Amino acid sequence: MSEINKTAMFKIGYGLYIVTAKEGDKDNGCIVNTVTQLTDNKLRVAVTINKQNLTHDMVKNTGIMNVNCLHEETPFVIFEYFGFQSGKNVEKFVSPHLNRSDNGLVIQPDYSNAFFSLKVEKEVDLDTHTMFICEVTEAKVLSDKPSMTYAYYHANVKPKPQEKQKSKGWVCTICGYVYEGEELPEDFICPLCKHGVDVFEKL
Repeated sequence: MSEINKTAMFKIGYGLYIVTAKEGDKDNGCIVNTVTQLTDNKLRVAVTINKQNLTHDMVKNTGIMNVNCLHEETPFVIFEYFGFQSGKNVEKFVSPHLNRSDNGLVIQPDYSNAFFSLKVEKEVDLDTHTMFICEVTEAKVLSDKPSMTYAYYHANVKPKPQEKQKSKGWVCTICGYVYEGEELPEDFICPLCKHGVDVFEKL
């Protein structure tokens, strides 16, 4: 059987983005690395979001979202805040002075070099994720700082997993979460980044 090393996927030229949505009075956002321009006339973009994210359900229900393109000066705390916790449990936007685009959704100008607003045209069910194919309704450049790529994030932003002396367990190579125990359950899912056992390494 052919080998599938999922870390090979890290070599694809991903960017990193905060997708924001709003339903009723609630604003929310999550980190994604799956944003792709599809066509330029008219301008369409595909955004793929994990179904476990609250942002996914909000986009599905409202049909609109914003994509904030993160730049290289984005600190790790932003990835922790928007990527390692769920809007189902915490309020990610609490300030009354939020920046918003014309569609009423939050934008993140402090750590983004551009944003674009999207209107969903079509959905593609991908089992664990939904791909939203969208029309761009607004787009602005915010700075000339280089875009944050997945490779740059892993090399320069994400803290390296800390080794524990005489510790028995498994470390997630994606986010650094440590599962303590001799055996890792086959169906274990990382509580932080939601990846499975194939990205864990024995300490």
